Amino acid sequence: MHKVIYDTDPGVDDAMALLFLHRHPEIDLIGITTVFGNASVETTTRNALFLKREWNIPAPVAKGASVTIDPERREGGWPTFVHGENGLGNIKVPETIDLPLDPRSAHRFIIDTVRANPGEVRLVAVGRMTNLAMALKEDPEIAGLVKDVVIMGGNFYVPGNVSPVAEANIHGDPEAADIVLTAPWRVAVIGLDVTAITTMSRSYLADVAAKGDSAAKLLNDLSQDYIDFYKHAVEDGMMVHDSCACVYVVAPELFSTIHGPVRVVCGGIADGQTIVKPDGRHFPPGNWDGLPSQVVCTGIDSERVINLIRDAVLRA
Repeated sequence: MHKVIYDTDPGVDDAMALLFLHRHPEIDLIGITTVFGNASVETTTRNALFLKREWNIPAPVAKGASVTIDPERREGGWPTFVHGENGLGNIKVPETIDLPLDPRSAHRFIIDTVRANPGEVRLVAVGRMTNLAMALKEDPEIAGLVKDVVIMGGNFYVPGNVSPVAEANIHGDPEAADIVLTAPWRVAVIGLDVTAITTMSRSYLADVAAKGDSAAKLLNDLSQDYIDFYKHAVEDGMMVHDSCACVYVVAPELFSTIHGPVRVVCGGIADGQTIVKPDGRHFPPGNWDGLPSQVVCTGIDSERVINLIRDAVLRA
């Protein structure tokens, strides 16, 4: 069993990934930590509690960061045109959910849980990397106690989605992402190189909902506006960014990878760009030297990934 803490900012594709983690038979979802990004942290936390309640998820929810790790940065507004005004595709969600939060902050929850399960916890982060960076700053030793980190973020050999060179999760807190990617733990980076070519059609999701239970039907309902948003890039379907990172946890063989240290550009016109120095390539001394070699996904078996997501969602 893979013990997973899911760091998330629900978010429509975050919701699909959460249901996958909850239902996959090889995953033990031991915590959900929230972060600002697709909406304010108050909204993403409410959404996490809502999905926990609707899908009967036992994992605790801990509220996380509301701003970037660099206090000089300012959030530019929430992407309501992508995920809706409420972050969940504008379906009806109560203003408050009558479920308790874990009393700890998200980064403290991560530290405590990792220390209680040394060598076992896999951190799956699909939003801004702020909570993970805060955990590292408070307790750097956890880098040696985590099994690994899997993130949805970045882009290497394809364009970005918020600028020509940057992907949204990384661009939202580049300093935090650089801390996470240069720390002495193993990170697998699942970015736009693979997620932008992994799509689920409206009819495919509708078929899953028709065959599934109320959880699958809710997932279908909250995805409709998100599918509409993607009409410029996907033929009547959506990219399943965050679920790809979750699939990597159980089926890394469905991805092709390169290895090398990764840095994030912080500032300037390339703010948020992720750059890998592939192992074996030689350059003059520079800012990638002496850093851990990370895993960068560059290829994916999209059809098998989509079918694996489907199978997990249908496993009530």
